[in-house]
Amino acid sequence: MVSSTHWLASQSAMAVLEDGGNAFDAAVAAGFVLHVVEPHLNGPAGEVPIVLAPAGGPVRVLCGQGVAPAGATVAHYRDELGLDLVPGTGPLAAAVPGAFDAWMVLLRDHGTKGLAEVLAHAVAYAEDGHPPVERVGQTVEAVRELFETEWASSAEVYLPGGAAPAPGELFRNPRLAATWRRLVAEAETAGGADRVAQIEAAREVWRSGFVAEALVRQSARPTLDTSGERHTGTLTAADLAGWSATYEEPATYDWRGWTLCKAGPWSQGPAFLQQLALLPEELPAYGSADYVHLLVEGCKLAMADREAWYGDAADVPLDELLSAPYNAERRALIGAKASHELRPGAPGGREAKLASRAWAVASGESPYDPQGILAGTGAAAGAGEPTVARNGATRGDTCHLDVVDRWGNMVAATPSGGWLQANPVVPELGFPLGTRLQMAWLEEGLPNSLAPGRRPRTTLTPSLALKDGVPVMAFGTPGGDQQDQWQLHFFLSVALRPAVRGGLDLQGAIDAPNWHNDSFPGSFYPRGMRPGSLTVESRTDPAVIEELRVRGHDVTVAGPWSEGRLCAVARDPRTGVLSAAANPRGMQGYAVGR
Repeated sequence: MVSSTHWLASQSAMAVLEDGGNAFDAAVAAGFVLHVVEPHLNGPAGEVPIVLAPAGGPVRVLCGQGVAPAGATVAHYRDELGLDLVPGTGPLAAAVPGAFDAWMVLLRDHGTKGLAEVLAHAVAYAEDGHPPVERVGQTVEAVRELFETEWASSAEVYLPGGAAPAPGELFRNPRLAATWRRLVAEAETAGGADRVAQIEAAREVWRSGFVAEALVRQSARPTLDTSGERHTGTLTAADLAGWSATYEEPATYDWRGWTLCKAGPWSQGPAFLQQLALLPEELPAYGSADYVHLLVEGCKLAMADREAWYGDAADVPLDELLSAPYNAERRALIGAKASHELRPGAPGGREAKLASRAWAVASGESPYDPQGILAGTGAAAGAGEPTVARNGATRGDTCHLDVVDRWGNMVAATPSGGWLQANPVVPELGFPLGTRLQMAWLEEGLPNSLAPGRRPRTTLTPSLALKDGVPVMAFGTPGGDQQDQWQLHFFLSVALRPAVRGGLDLQGAIDAPNWHNDSFPGSFYPRGMRPGSLTVESRTDPAVIEELRVRGHDVTVAGPWSEGRLCAVARDPRTGVLSAAANPRGMQGYAVGR
């Protein structure tokens, strides 16, 4: 079974499974197809956290989040360049690319297929073309002026003959296809007939060969970014050569017989676990105003802790943050009315320290969008797609994929970054650098301060769930800061509601009306927030909406199918029966299996 945010990625993964590949082969193939068909949502120079459960083996996290380059210091950005935020676009925001190496490590260690086999589908769609979804063309049109006047290499790929990609017309990226063909050829020459040797050779081509050389040249090109100035980046050959994807233990939390597995606090993943830990023994009726209020207020507390404690630049007190005494104390803060404050806790008696900009926003001294760059883009609507302003400022989004195979291997991955609207296309390669450094603060001493060799805290947060110690479900969603809000409601919909036909009702849980709030500093430039906000789908019971307003929530009613883009697969350990579901919102997510 496969579920992903694009039908071509799902079907490509299924083709790999039907050809004898396992879940990990299929996931890698789907990941590279997503780079081609959702270039506004992810790319090879972006990042991907992966949670995997090999059949009979332990759950592991494969970190495909690159670190800040050696030259990416707070002093460089603030003192030398005069910036108070990392720009949302351009090479200054580029971390060491992580996605490609993570996919290669997954294929090497857990796959069975060769490099050329798993790349074949992506190469074909890049070379022969694919029907682009509407948002690709809309995103390109939003930055048309930027492409035509500043980012010429992007215009050559995404505005061929002056026309943006259009639904119903095949869109091609021959430069990307040529990159993968050359990489495979060099890897086959260096690695011979040995599968693992070929993969290792491909990693070297990426880190120190023609790909690395082109990425470093692109970083050194002065590029107009959201600051309104042209800057060069800090990425060097040494940065690329010195980084590789790594495995680590998942962060976990046990809840009513379930064990939820997430990436560590270099991601926002533990915020999902904290929201579970904040739930009382007795829950209000599912879908009621009391229920939504409880989940929203718990989310605010977890996200406040995310801002105060999560990040790769600190020793995160995760055990205390997930402990019963701490969460009992925090749970008592949830009152009958909506909170409009940012209230981090004090795990183990520690004193919280937030970015000074976060305090300013929280106190109302700065509006949600201090520079007005997102006006008219619908940035707060939570539709799960990136928004783009006229000057190129973006709020990025991502993709997701889940696979489970007949042997019981299970994987969830959330590829993102390297968006077409975030950096110019590298002329020699056909894809852009990423911009994940925008999530780090330009203020020393914070858990998420910009620091060389440290990962910027990412919003990417795939999930894997065990029931009574056995992997049973992989799931996730795009959506930036909204991901672990949407996923919590999805998971509780599965765990709390009666199962359909004796199995997990994945589709019903995905289809249920969802919501999100923005009552904490956003992870993306310009890092704003909307205290007390709550966005719900119009399918929500009007009586529930009215009661939430009475409770003090600033409710925005969005479209009927606008909140969440979830994917999920599951395996019943008793019968071996597999299931999958995909999000109907946007009409491009796709679940497939047999």
